[in-house]
Amino acid sequence: MVYWTGKTIPAHPVCKEEGSSTFWEIIKAILMGIVEGITEWLPISSTGHMILLEQVVKFNATEEFMSMFRVVIQLGAILAVVVLFWNKLWPFGLRQGKVISKPSVWNLWFKVVAATLPVLVISPLDDWMEDHFYNYITVAAMLILYGVLFLVIENRRIAPRITRLEQINYRDALLIGVWQMLAIIPGTSRSGATIVGGLLLGLSRACVAEFTFYLAIPVMAGASLLKVIKFAVSGVAISGTEVAVLVVGCIVAFAVSLAAIRFLMDYVKRHNFKFFGVYRIALGAVVLAVAAITALV
Repeated sequence: MVYWTGKTIPAHPVCKEEGSSTFWEIIKAILMGIVEGITEWLPISSTGHMILLEQVVKFNATEEFMSMFRVVIQLGAILAVVVLFWNKLWPFGLRQGKVISKPSVWNLWFKVVAATLPVLVISPLDDWMEDHFYNYITVAAMLILYGVLFLVIENRRIAPRITRLEQINYRDALLIGVWQMLAIIPGTSRSGATIVGGLLLGLSRACVAEFTFYLAIPVMAGASLLKVIKFAVSGVAISGTEVAVLVVGCIVAFAVSLAAIRFLMDYVKRHNFKFFGVYRIALGAVVLAVAAITALV
């Protein structure tokens, strides 16, 4: 039999520490979600920002979890595209109470699939590329290289030959997919590579930006699924805190992506991509500086 003595039993110190640890891990997840939501859609490399943020924001998690988290957090960003462009992406509609098919939407999806094929070819190398090239030098080099490409391309005075998505043919879609394939190199930026490729092929800024959003759906969803499967097969246990971190990161990435996508679509209607080119070069220089400082410490 247990008798109450009237004294308050103090909280166990371990519980306090665990609660505090979870709180700070969620704060870090919010920061990562913000960075992902902004940088996934703007052509400035989410990897370039993540590699800097991870120097300051270090998670108390296994490397296996972090490898999955960096990719799966993109699911929130993908959902933002689906929500914003639902009417353009859903191939069915209603007319006089009957379900109808939208041929134009099916045609768009077939072109998205065509642009995804090159990525499927190179995707088996994804983990190898991350293991060997997820470092300061590679990320900085790609940031600067594509920054220069943006400046060179935007300095051309050539009118676009494609201003609407319907004008994109399968050859254009496949070639844009080849450019997207180059994003396997850390620091390239998937949106940056596809936008550069699209501009070189003669797509208008608004057209290539929108097509880039659509290409993200199968590519990022597929990459996330593979990471989840690999994590599950690895047998590494996932803690309750890590589950919370993953969920919060995805939710924040979704919310921020809504704003980032709207911003970019409005921005490219009135401006070119030169600002992003300059930004990439500056960020590349910062990454190199951090690499030098880290090597000296």
